[in-house]
Amino acid sequence: MDSLRILIVDDEAGIRDTMHEFIGMSGYEALSAATAEEALEQLQQKDADVVITDISLPGMDGLELTDRIKKNFEADVIVITGYSADYSYEEAISKGASDFLFKPVRFAELLLRLKRVIKERQLTQERVKMLEQLQTLATTDGLTKLFNSRHFYNQLAREVDRSNRYNPPLSLLLLDIDHFKNYNDSFGHLEGDKVLMRLAKIIKSCLRKLDTAYRYGGEEFTIILPETSGAEAETVAHRIKAAVEKEGFHPEADNPQTVTVSIGVTQYHPGEELAAFIKRADLAMYQSKQAGRNRVTPLFD
Repeated sequence: MDSLRILIVDDEAGIRDTMHEFIGMSGYEALSAATAEEALEQLQQKDADVVITDISLPGMDGLELTDRIKKNFEADVIVITGYSADYSYEEAISKGASDFLFKPVRFAELLLRLKRVIKERQLTQERVKMLEQLQTLATTDGLTKLFNSRHFYNQLAREVDRSNRYNPPLSLLLLDIDHFKNYNDSFGHLEGDKVLMRLAKIIKSCLRKLDTAYRYGGEEFTIILPETSGAEAETVAHRIKAAVEKEGFHPEADNPQTVTVSIGVTQYHPGEELAAFIKRADLAMYQSKQAGRNRVTPLFD
């Protein structure tokens, strides 16, 4: 609770100072402002968890302040008014207020309302965090921490749609680890998993922020390269291949191993089906295998 910050907004200095003292004595960090404009300036400089504001303020009133806060900040708002005939609970809530109180406010009641708002805020934050974690689990491969194949298809569909709408180039790499079954058979699946995890990190280190890498299945990986021509994608593929080949693996203390990859490169043809685009990348990768592995094969037609 010590870290929670409460901003009190009231143009009457006596009320503002008394509330500031009470909020501080209740275990929160208290801030105060005499106007809505001053409150917004403070929120720009310091985040507040809850804003307690009077409706009647010079300049911008408390309802407009509430609206601005809900649009631009993460704070909850408790609105207070002494004019019960002029303002309604519904009006305050419609602006985004979490609670509404009439003056004169009893501090014991204010503290109860504040604690309820904070508890609901914390529950909401926990739900959001849980949903984010579930979303991550749904789109991420547990071993390599790259995106998974289901997310690959969704993302590629979005990039294809963007390419068709705005005509930027779009390229795709499909990568397969050479002789990976032999590696697993020789050193065990735990060592094979280490290769997959290291390879994922190598791939990510060779990409830009807008590029995305995926574990496609088994020892296969795909990389979506937005706004990238086939020739540029081929350069990326060679960079990945060289980085993997240079990496040393030590499944046994006195038996260092080198791992290589075969990569297929292709560029999207405007208007073509998603399946055809992926199939061409797969065929390019297969041609790398057929040609002796540890190589990059571009296939653009």
